[in-house]
Amino acid sequence: MYQTMLYERANVDGDPYCVIPEQLAIEKLFLHQAELDTVEVSEGAVSQRVEMQINYLINELGTQEKVEQFYRRPLPQIRETMMESMRNRYKVQEVQANLTKDVKTTPSDVRKYFSGLPQDSIPFVPMQVEVQILTINPVIPREEIEEVKSRLRDYADKVNKGEADFSTLAILHSEAQDGSGMRGGETGFLGRGHLEPEYAAAAFNLNDTKKVSKIVETTYGYHIIQLIEKRGDRINTRHILLRPKVAEKDLTDAINRLDSVRSDILAEKFTFEDAVVGLSQDKNTRFNRGLMVNGETGTTRFQMGELPQEVSRAVNTMSIGEVSKPFIMSDPTNNREIVAIVKLADRIDGHRATLSDDYQMIKDMYENSLRNKIIAEWIDKKIKDTYVRIEDGWRDCDFQHDGWLKRNKNQ
Repeated sequence: MYQTMLYERANVDGDPYCVIPEQLAIEKLFLHQAELDTVEVSEGAVSQRVEMQINYLINELGTQEKVEQFYRRPLPQIRETMMESMRNRYKVQEVQANLTKDVKTTPSDVRKYFSGLPQDSIPFVPMQVEVQILTINPVIPREEIEEVKSRLRDYADKVNKGEADFSTLAILHSEAQDGSGMRGGETGFLGRGHLEPEYAAAAFNLNDTKKVSKIVETTYGYHIIQLIEKRGDRINTRHILLRPKVAEKDLTDAINRLDSVRSDILAEKFTFEDAVVGLSQDKNTRFNRGLMVNGETGTTRFQMGELPQEVSRAVNTMSIGEVSKPFIMSDPTNNREIVAIVKLADRIDGHRATLSDDYQMIKDMYENSLRNKIIAEWIDKKIKDTYVRIEDGWRDCDFQHDGWLKRNKNQ
């Protein structure tokens, strides 16, 4: 599927006719090492990433049918190909992480690296913002929760009595957004650290593969679980997830509540930070003055494109210290609808990176350069130790690693 590879690697640096085959050859070197190292990847993580890719493609191209036309195959086949590609990508990343796990730097190293950068190599940092957020979850009526639990109890009862197949029920009814529903609810082998604590506790307590767990509540909703297999500290399960629906009235009530809170903040009855501690239901920011943390950089600074879309829209025209009106957004952790207000804590204009303002970014740059050097040296060594044949059509390519052609000059 050369067309698929071109789409997935649209930003290749150089001639795709040469670059993509070299990338595939390098990938095979890493996959061979992954096999030697018995690297395993999480099927759940793979599936979730693939579903995100598919949703992105549908949004970009307009409809599922247009995606199928582009790839010239039905969506299930596209998904299967993407799953295999993503598994390989995760295995490659795991091998690379093992190769570079000992990379460490000191502040002195970082300063020396930065002082040696040519002026035109010092990156320009786009405008960034620091944002404080206060979120509340709309109150879901008890009747809605009981209706969800009743459905799950009915599914579990039918499976336990042998009247229904768990996998079929998961395909038909599960609302999990990680793609597991389409696989009959199967999560793939995962360790406790990759599972919600409540889910892990219930799953690891299961011993009978024909029975179904009691209802388990997590941040994602309500589950029933069936054991497939345990392997030491890893477990493979099936699950059916149902999520209580949030009614329009409940969203409106939450918006009105936060609108009242905002009015009190503007009237200086209490501060935004006080409101966060007392009211916010976001456990990741509640005790950090509401400051959002960038998961990619580990800092509190975000480029606008790194923020959730709803937050980005809210702060785009705000002044420092301003508090937004309430708005509805999707919780990044579980995609549930929540209501939020935000405060623009700071806005940092675009600038050339400096050690004082952008130390973490410069440190990451330096460490990435060290990792890239280790990986490049590993690839060069593997090329020397591996039988490689370059067909005539690619002998004139300017490959990133010249070892391919040196090995083949006498072929």
